[in-house]
Amino acid sequence: MTQSLENISSNKSFGGWHKQYVHASEVLSCNMRFAIFLPPQAAADHKVPVVYWLSGLTCTDENFMQKAGALRVAAELGFAIVAPDTSPRGEGVPDDAQGAYDFGLGAGFYLNATQEPWSKHYRMYDYIVTELPDLIEATFPVTGERAISGHSMGGHGALTIALKNTDRYRSVTAFSPIVNPIKCPWGQKAFTNYLGDNKADWQDYDACELIRKAETQLPILVDQGDNDDFLEKELKPENLVKAAEEAGYPITLRMQAGYDHSYYFISSFIEDHLRFHAQHLG
Repeated sequence: MTQSLENISSNKSFGGWHKQYVHASEVLSCNMRFAIFLPPQAAADHKVPVVYWLSGLTCTDENFMQKAGALRVAAELGFAIVAPDTSPRGEGVPDDAQGAYDFGLGAGFYLNATQEPWSKHYRMYDYIVTELPDLIEATFPVTGERAISGHSMGGHGALTIALKNTDRYRSVTAFSPIVNPIKCPWGQKAFTNYLGDNKADWQDYDACELIRKAETQLPILVDQGDNDDFLEKELKPENLVKAAEEAGYPITLRMQAGYDHSYYFISSFIEDHLRFHAQHLG
């Protein structure tokens, strides 16, 4: 697997290294790009834990690494950050017929599609949970200790993946996550196309539904801006709070006054999230 890795960029930052790689993904049947930040503590004789970051609609691996201001804190705390792309890409990978931003390329929703023509390539759940971590841990000086975080669609991915794999992650955080996709337009469009019309299948990728059924609890921190244009129609954080209260699942959800959906918001609170993960990554 590691033989297919191609390093396409490398930049020193805060004593560590930010690097981009391309590799052939068997799960997604295409080439994929990801970015990794290795802190100065990472070495052949000193492995470090990893925080996985899942970005939102239209994003790539570059948005978070370039805009969030996370590398300084990761370098201080001594863990790696891995940022994958948000969907499969390349020749033969289907896209929305109208080129819509909320479905197809750049909008993989971190699930395993079951419907044609999406099912061959759009298997982002398996890629994030298994293939990418296996590659990272076989290639770089990192441990098997993982945390996961994300924004918007990526917040949805982080929450659902962590809730379904509590043995694989120590903690989960999210910014402006789509917490109840079965009840919002973004989620309904994506799930109908990727998963079909059986709404029972949709529940497997909905954080509100998953938290109600959770048997093991992970530390969860969510930040949401109250000036977010998508707050009422798409994000619905109050639904997650209600589901968690009904399930007796402790979460921290902070409504941040005046903040919107942008990376200005993420960069304002990313240090809190990384230090939250550091507490649980040891």
